[in-house]
Amino acid sequence: GSFLVMATKGGVVKKTPLSDFGNVRRTGIIALKLKKGDLLGWVKLSSGKDDVIVTTARGQSIRFKESQARPMGRAAAGVRGIRLRKDDAVSSMDLIPGGGKGKAERLFVAMANGYGKQTAIKEYRLQRRGGSGIKTAKITSKTGLLVGARLVDEEEEIIALSAKGQIIKTKLADVRTAGRATQGVKVMTLNSGDKLVAVICL
Repeated sequence: GSFLVMATKGGVVKKTPLSDFGNVRRTGIIALKLKKGDLLGWVKLSSGKDDVIVTTARGQSIRFKESQARPMGRAAAGVRGIRLRKDDAVSSMDLIPGGGKGKAERLFVAMANGYGKQTAIKEYRLQRRGGSGIKTAKITSKTGLLVGARLVDEEEEIIALSAKGQIIKTKLADVRTAGRATQGVKVMTLNSGDKLVAVICL
């Protein structure tokens, strides 16, 4: 009943039974057939009954039932998870266990110029896989592009890392909860020419 759910920068998602990776050679095996110019960015272990949430650099997001992506063999190319604009790319993929039933989970999103926010997961309605999604953040020249998103529930702290090696740790409670179409608050002050590139939730 376990699967690997994969997502690419180009918006493709794929679900493959974990059992298909039972005999991995020392030289490796094919996990996903990529289209030219695309890159595999995220892989999550699923139960087969989770929801998938994908966000993009331009602030779009889509949430759909994992069951909408049928299981495929290792050499398959996958299916469209989100329809992207020409100037957009996927920036994160996460799974909502069991569809989020009975939990008050939030989605934490971080932007390149050090901004971040949390939004209640209930604000992300279920959609059909393959659509253009809905807004998850207000992206401006002030915020920079969306660089990552993490599902948070009992996590208490975030570690933010910059391209030039700066790192900070801050309490998640200090990052306000706001609606989807907002730009959030400053979570990391960056030096000139630096960008936030990753966040880890603890």
